[in-house]
Amino acid sequence: MDGVSVGFGRGSFSAIMGPSGSGKSTLMHCLAGLDRITSGSVFLAGTELSSLPDKQLTRARRDQVGFIFQSFNLLPTLTAKQNILLPLDLAGVKPDAELFTTLVDGLGIADRLTHRPSELSGGQQQRVACARAMITRPSVVFADEPTGALDSKSGTALLDYLRHCATDLGQTIIMVTHDARAASYADRVLMLLDGHIVDDIASPTAESVSAAMASLEA
Repeated sequence: MDGVSVGFGRGSFSAIMGPSGSGKSTLMHCLAGLDRITSGSVFLAGTELSSLPDKQLTRARRDQVGFIFQSFNLLPTLTAKQNILLPLDLAGVKPDAELFTTLVDGLGIADRLTHRPSELSGGQQQRVACARAMITRPSVVFADEPTGALDSKSGTALLDYLRHCATDLGQTIIMVTHDARAASYADRVLMLLDGHIVDDIASPTAESVSAAMASLEA
């Protein structure tokens, strides 16, 4: 990152795009407190992450951040339900039964809760990972290429749910993607090149995002 200054409003859905090596994942990891920044500041829900000791930073990530990994990162020995509830178990917090039901029903995985990851399709595993990211009611949900390993139907279902979470539930969604169609679900698209934000597209369409990407790669 080189001189990046950006803010994300509560309840917004933002996509981050750019050529390989442009800094997309680095920016996301800095925003989520997964990587330590070497200068500047990162504020999450009013807390400056860059100044926190490791233990407090871990607590802030646990309480304020949900992360949907491209490779799902589900524990193979746990059922879908156990994977979803894992962040709460680690924090010693009792699950909110109503929120749990809302998540698994909304994501269409209520009938797969007793299955282990090896017994689930890629789309089902990603939706379990999505529920796990949201079960703690985080301030921000980060999604790293969430549709990259999914077929078009599963990808659309997940994007629809992320859009619902931003619009109807007031969750802040920040998504890294290479897919212009996926980016069109967002309120805005940040374009990165060599560690700089070079474009900020409001109300994106697949066509406007594709054109912006083509100009960066030209």
